[in-house]
Amino acid sequence: MPATPTTMKRFLQAHALRVHHWLLPQERQLGWAPVFMLGYLAFLFLPFVLDGGGDHGMNGWNQVVNGRLWLTLLSLVGFLPAYFAAYRATGPRLVAYMLAIAGLCYALLPFNPFANTYLIYAAGFAATTGRALWPRVAWLVALLAGLLAEVLLLGYPMFVFAVTIIIAVAVFVSTHLMGENTRKRAELKLSHDEVRRLAALAERERIGRDLHDLLGHTLSLVALKSELAGKLLERDPTASRREIDDVTRVAREALSQVRGAVSGIRAAGVAAELASAKLLLDCDGVSFQYQRSDLALTPELETVLALTLREAVTNIQRHARARHARVSLVADGNEAVLRIDDDGRGGALVPGNGLVGMRERVESLGGRLRVEAGAGRGTCIEARLPLPVGAPAMPPGTIAPHSP
Repeated sequence: MPATPTTMKRFLQAHALRVHHWLLPQERQLGWAPVFMLGYLAFLFLPFVLDGGGDHGMNGWNQVVNGRLWLTLLSLVGFLPAYFAAYRATGPRLVAYMLAIAGLCYALLPFNPFANTYLIYAAGFAATTGRALWPRVAWLVALLAGLLAEVLLLGYPMFVFAVTIIIAVAVFVSTHLMGENTRKRAELKLSHDEVRRLAALAERERIGRDLHDLLGHTLSLVALKSELAGKLLERDPTASRREIDDVTRVAREALSQVRGAVSGIRAAGVAAELASAKLLLDCDGVSFQYQRSDLALTPELETVLALTLREAVTNIQRHARARHARVSLVADGNEAVLRIDDDGRGGALVPGNGLVGMRERVESLGGRLRVEAGAGRGTCIEARLPLPVGAPAMPPGTIAPHSP
């Protein structure tokens, strides 16, 4: 059976994924960037390209005969294993790989003035050798000092060192900033999870207090009246019947109060998501404001609204590049309306699993999801869900942008 373009594409993607897993650690989520950065190795061969043409005729061939090109190719045999191994190493092993790459630079520099390319890679790894910044800066200074000494010893122009120091510092700083950004995102995720845990803990404590306040007195009254009805049963059946009727009435009132309390408890799902959203966006420099009406929601409605809010806020934090975001949950007639706006980059949205999941959840309860995203005008997501018949709606209470 002949291979179709789709089959061939999947075959190549599967093999590319296997190669990626073999070369790089998956837990660091580096993508293909380390492989693409190997393109800078082309600078190693510039001397042979520049000397191989023009008036110099056979100079490039003479260099091959003299072994300079072969030494450069041989250095790659040592560089590539050390390069990919460094991405999996930490602590002293990482330092050892960094020094091995720098050593290739020092060893090859007398034969190839562009061997300083290796030092650029070593400078990038120097930015990842530990948590404290100053020891990493010390490694960078030591690497550059070694290069400076060799450049002076070989009599190379200082231009070689000047270019190297500019690029090495730039690579070091960018790698450091990327690492710090990754670390802060991990800490932010932990903080986000901790907020959810604390919100759930606070909610359980509130539920316990509410149930104690609500049912403690009622159950005591039921027990007292039941005991009294039993004592009156033989002496005064009519009075006993009144006490039993009171027990029935109190029990029904308690049931109604419990149902009302449960409706309030369910609303805490959206409240917890709003608190988490505020922490997530504030930590990312996005001003967050929200408005929420006190709606009586069924568990299904509560879950769908909370998940929709979570997905939309996550998209704002990851992709929108927004400065301001606003959320409102209000009643419009017999519908609950959740609206999430941001002033990010907007543009055409590619329907992914998140957006598809949002739409499917909303439509499964008879609701509608509307998404507007204009280029440079931000994104608006609006979910409309039918409220239960007779569900009360309180006037919306606006929370200030920086209030918890």
